[in-house]
Amino acid sequence: MRSDIIPGNVFPDYELPDHTSTVRRLSELQGRDPLILTLARGNYCPKEHQQHLELAAHYPKINVAYTQIVTIATDDHHTLQEFRSSVGAQWPFLSDPGRIVQQDLGIQEYTDPEHNPMIPHTLVLKPGLVIHSIYNGYWFWGRPSFYDLWHDLRAATAEIRPDWDLSTPGLREAWDAGDYSKFHGWDQRPAESMPASLCVAGQPTRECHRRRPGADGPGPHQREQPAREHPAAAAAGPVLRRHLPI
Repeated sequence: MRSDIIPGNVFPDYELPDHTSTVRRLSELQGRDPLILTLARGNYCPKEHQQHLELAAHYPKINVAYTQIVTIATDDHHTLQEFRSSVGAQWPFLSDPGRIVQQDLGIQEYTDPEHNPMIPHTLVLKPGLVIHSIYNGYWFWGRPSFYDLWHDLRAATAEIRPDWDLSTPGLREAWDAGDYSKFHGWDQRPAESMPASLCVAGQPTRECHRRRPGADGPGPHQREQPAREHPAAAAAGPVLRRHLPI
């Protein structure tokens, strides 16, 4: 591996076609989230299947944790599609049959001249493609388990999310003052959808409009649910609804 590919440095922002033949940049796929990046030998290798089957099995956890995954392999387009489908992956696979990444990083697996793959590596990248950890997977036990990745992602997420610990001094004051810049998800919402500040000790303030929880729509960790009405109520037609005190 190239000598500058170490924790704390920035990983190259490669641009390659994905499994749909759409050219994608790593930085675009990462967005503002941590990224698990696997540099894979390709579909022919059973070790790759085992690693990616484990990632696919735990993908629901990775997904709800605001974390992205990308796999780069030296397979051609159709072989890459077969690889992705066979492991049940739901994340982008990028095709690099020209060995751009292999040559740029200096990770040719010269012990396999038949396939000429990359030496497998797994990296955890913080936003901005900043390297947090690197695993050399030439031998299978060099690859991270899902729980190794969990440990890395816990540490990385604690570094990059200002609201990791809501008891951090100043966070509550910022929230009550309407400064949502340190709160993941809330900092991306349009101003008109921002929630009213919470009441302090039950005393309404100018910012606190005594709204019901959730009146401003779902928060960053909620999914909006469609409104439902009981069939009996719908059949009965319009009724007067009593507005209870909040």
